Amino acid sequence: MDVLIHLFVGLHIVGIGALLGGFLSQMKAMSAGEARMTPGMLHGALTMLVTGVALVGLNQADDNSVNTVKIGLKLALLIVILGLVYVKRDEEKVESAAFGAVGALTTANIFIAVLWT
Repeated sequence: MDVLIHLFVGLHIVGIGALLGGFLSQMKAMSAGEARMTPGMLHGALTMLVTGVALVGLNQADDNSVNTVKIGLKLALLIVILGLVYVKRDEEKVESAAFGAVGALTTANIFIAVLWT
């Protein structure tokens, strides 16, 4: 079971990388008001959702304790991120505030995962 959990953690990190990488690669475009939500950002967020849910299930199946408040907060942030990315995915230019919110919420999600023990 540990190998499977570690595999999903790795995939979860790949999803975070895709989402945050898509944001960081467009920082200059964001300041010019020309940033857009890329397909990689949507796929990264969806990967995070699927692997995160799988990780909760696998950890509970393995009788590991799960901090439901932490997971609930991370899920809430991810749903907002997914909503923003999904709704704005077809727009040529996304407002800087919405694009910046995706980056800020993704970063917050990472810090919650790492620092909340």
